[in-house]
Amino acid sequence: MTEYQLDVLVSTEWVDQHKQDPDVQLVEVDEENRAYETGHIQTAIAWNWSTQLNDQTRRDILTPEQLADLLGQSGITPETTIILYGDNNNWFAAFAYWQLSMFGHTNLKLMDGGRVKWEQENHAYTTDIPSIEPVNYPVKATDRSNRALQSDVAAAIRTEKTALVDVRSPEEYSGEIIAPEGMNETAQRGGHIPGAANIPWKLATNDDGTFKSADELKKLYKEQGVTPDKDVITYCRIGERAAHTWFALHELLGYENVRNYDGSWTEWGSMIGVPVERSV
Repeated sequence: MTEYQLDVLVSTEWVDQHKQDPDVQLVEVDEENRAYETGHIQTAIAWNWSTQLNDQTRRDILTPEQLADLLGQSGITPETTIILYGDNNNWFAAFAYWQLSMFGHTNLKLMDGGRVKWEQENHAYTTDIPSIEPVNYPVKATDRSNRALQSDVAAAIRTEKTALVDVRSPEEYSGEIIAPEGMNETAQRGGHIPGAANIPWKLATNDDGTFKSADELKKLYKEQGVTPDKDVITYCRIGERAAHTWFALHELLGYENVRNYDGSWTEWGSMIGVPVERSV
């Protein structure tokens, strides 16, 4: 059986055994922190995707200065091993991983399966909030080669060298719906970017939220023409599900040229004059 390319996953058992290690910091990442407040893994801190991992003035990810401040306020140093996990099968944890990887924090992993697997195995939660002593995290230059902007996508649809991967549900891809029920961030139009293959993020996971094997993942993407020799751009609605697929392709399978278009459908589906396909 083929192994994953990088050692970027830890098991729930590993987390249970190492959650109090002084050089490890567990971080639960969700769109908002209601799940964390009801119970979380002991020693884990919470990051709010909406308010802490996005600039609150511009629609953008954090600047290097903002990210260094977040890490410092979280008591994290460049030597700290960050273990990310969350609800929704690690969508937002994967987004945090993607953003931190561009920032250059190298000691970084996901807890495979997130809250889904932790709860299925009846591991303990606590409501105790850990006491954190802030530190000074140095500001680093970012490498944004893992990020695609709208202009990159516009250029990509004119070439066969780039595979576009729409990781949303078939209903979103077709234009039948613009956003899943209960999701507030939306767009002006439904549909998908021309030429994009629809490979829903969930196809990369098992029932317990863990990632499928490397062989299964390779087969999944190869069948849709997404191969290692191509440039790949993933997208969804707001970039979090696309980060999950970016993680599978770039970190687990080792595809070299994979970018996450975090503007995703809320940007593309609201822009004037860009091409849109529908298959309703």
